[in-house]
Amino acid sequence: MNGLRRTSVCAAAVSAAVFSIVTPAWAAPAQIQSQPDSTQVNRPFERLIVGYKPGTAEASSDSAASDDVRAKGKSVHRRMSSGAVVVDLGAKTADADSAIQAFKNDPDVAYVEPDLLMQPFADPNDTEYSRQWDLFEATAGMNVPGAWSSSTGAGVTVAVIDTGYVAHSDLAGKVVAGYDFVSDSARARDNNGRDSNPADEGDWVARGECGTDASGQPVPAADQASSWHGTHVAGTIAAATNNAKGIAGIAHDAKIQPLRVLAKCGGATSDIADAITWASGGTVSGVPANATPAKVVNMSLGGQSSCSTTYQNAINGAVNRGTSVVVAAGNSNMNVANFTPANCSGVITVAATGRGGDKAFYSNYGTRIDIAAPGGETRRGTDTPGTITTPENGIWSTLNAGATVPGAENYKPYQGTSMAAPHIAGLAALLVAKKPSLTPAQVKDLIKTNARPLPGTCSGGCGAGLADATKTVNAVDTTPPSGGLENTTDVAIPDNGTAVTSSITSTVTGNASSTTKVGVDIVHTYRGDLVIDLVAPDGTAYRLKNSSSSDSADNVVATYTVNASSEVAAGTWKLRVQDVYSGDTGYIISWNLTLR
Repeated sequence: MNGLRRTSVCAAAVSAAVFSIVTPAWAAPAQIQSQPDSTQVNRPFERLIVGYKPGTAEASSDSAASDDVRAKGKSVHRRMSSGAVVVDLGAKTADADSAIQAFKNDPDVAYVEPDLLMQPFADPNDTEYSRQWDLFEATAGMNVPGAWSSSTGAGVTVAVIDTGYVAHSDLAGKVVAGYDFVSDSARARDNNGRDSNPADEGDWVARGECGTDASGQPVPAADQASSWHGTHVAGTIAAATNNAKGIAGIAHDAKIQPLRVLAKCGGATSDIADAITWASGGTVSGVPANATPAKVVNMSLGGQSSCSTTYQNAINGAVNRGTSVVVAAGNSNMNVANFTPANCSGVITVAATGRGGDKAFYSNYGTRIDIAAPGGETRRGTDTPGTITTPENGIWSTLNAGATVPGAENYKPYQGTSMAAPHIAGLAALLVAKKPSLTPAQVKDLIKTNARPLPGTCSGGCGAGLADATKTVNAVDTTPPSGGLENTTDVAIPDNGTAVTSSITSTVTGNASSTTKVGVDIVHTYRGDLVIDLVAPDGTAYRLKNSSSSDSADNVVATYTVNASSEVAAGTWKLRVQDVYSGDTGYIISWNLTLR
């Protein structure tokens, strides 16, 4: 199935850690510093490596080194090829501060550090892990295992705003108190309105039970079984890992907060907006305060519409409270600019890729896409909708076998941008767990800046590329985020008139990159009429597109690369657009800027 659940808008119309990776501490030249010191070590070690200064007796004489080490109450294990001496501590320990300090106080010692025991990047022992190509395969996987040595999501709560949660043993112990925001008791199937129980009661519907669409056709067109969609999403984010069963979660030490907003026939915008507010620690009338506010929200839902004020206000509030909001782009193979809440400002909008690294055949696209992640393809685009012909290429996760009400737990493959979004929500949780001070804009920028080029093709725009979990997590302490630079305010382009501009203000330090990226999304008939420039803060203009009397196609949806390395990054950048011929009109939908 395509994994994006529809809101009422549409219904109506292993632990594989290398425990010893640490960052050497900086030291003033006059001091001797262990690299790392034992306060940074979370695994026992039994030896030290001691380097003596050139010219000292210990540096060249084994007996002198042995005498020095013995005087400090230890013994020499061997000398290394570098000339350093390996010192036995006598027992395994994670606290050798006194021994380290004794060597640091010796003026003949150049450095001292623990002789750490490395651990292999072993695969977790989860029984379904081999099916999770989306985590580890070189071609189109998200390079997740290498990130686990730095972060597993501990201390972070991820809110899954979806169908609720059906009990699954691979998520037991991962779930914190959520809430049922479905205010319509008839759709909720629990005989009441909002309550504190976010259990998934099933979203099965009969043909035509949700009304008719704009063409008078029944919604849905055929009977649909319960999806248990929220539980599938939750498994991708935080399923227990290295527990000898099921799948591995991307942020497997994070907590899941299930918020039920989708039920029979979908979910109401008013309920979803309240859930966003509550998840992020805001106040919702009649609902008790959230004891465990989420730092990340996942919304694998949407409908075809502009971004409403209701959604935008709720998202703004969440972001201002420090919560990253991750949204699926949609499964209509259309421009995401027409789908909400994916087209709202401030969210991380996620497109889906298949196992070969191409944009999945169903995924929405466009310049409002921030990043792509594996969404899977349980069938080929030419196969009959609703069939499952390539289950091995889907996204495997936690599920339930019940056709209507809950039955036995199981694992199944789904496809959809709904499956791509939780990959990014899981990655966001890894980032925030490693550095809690990160803002939502910084989380977004880190994910985009450290993406790798899409292995396959994507017409129309798939954002910064395919997310790379290991590279992104490793960059947390080394890469200054540039801040998520975009402008999604519509600007009308006058027919054969003066140029118009749309501005983005940057606070990025240093110079822009030689590969500065400019993403442009413009609606305009006969795009050959348009001249488009990027204008730097100092007024220098960089031509992105010339006019052309032979380019009669509609719209400009493109990402341009500019060598702006001579420009100071901080300041106001402008997208300048002019229609130089008469007869056609349009407007700027959005544009974004990646300065490095």
